[in-house]
Amino acid sequence: MQLSVNGKAHELNDADPDMPLLWALRDLLGLVGAKYGCGVAQCGACTVWLDGAPVRSCQLPLAAISGREVTTIEGLGGDALHPVQEAWIAHDVAQCGYCQAGQIMSAAALLQRNPNPSSEDIEGAMAGNICRCGTYSRIVAAINTASKQFQGLSFYEVGQEATVSASDGEVSV
Repeated sequence: MQLSVNGKAHELNDADPDMPLLWALRDLLGLVGAKYGCGVAQCGACTVWLDGAPVRSCQLPLAAISGREVTTIEGLGGDALHPVQEAWIAHDVAQCGYCQAGQIMSAAALLQRNPNPSSEDIEGAMAGNICRCGTYSRIVAAINTASKQFQGLSFYEVGQEATVSASDGEVSV
């Protein structure tokens, strides 16, 4: 079975076609960014892209994706951080970090298809991703910050310092 992950072709000839993509990524390819959360495609911790669209890898059998392109958190930014990853760091989104790969993959997919999302767009796109630590306000703030780069605006204006409000976590320059 041929599988393309992060732009690299992989032959998984000995893999069970019913094996979920998540386990092939983690156990066979050593890509451990996507996490096992619930096992029923409800929490989003296992989110990866299939042909550029976010999918839950814990319930996606290998037989259904042969010959298609999979992108994981490890391949999202190539050799550099993706704008969403940069914004995650700027907003100090991660607390325990377990859900973050799935959150980032869903957020990046949203911004690929809609670089200027409304609050409702963000809420809809992120609804399937659960954060047990409750960092939702920082997630939304990070998505809004990353959207500025997708709109062609600079992350921070050169020479300006970024500040984070203690009361609401909003980043300003």
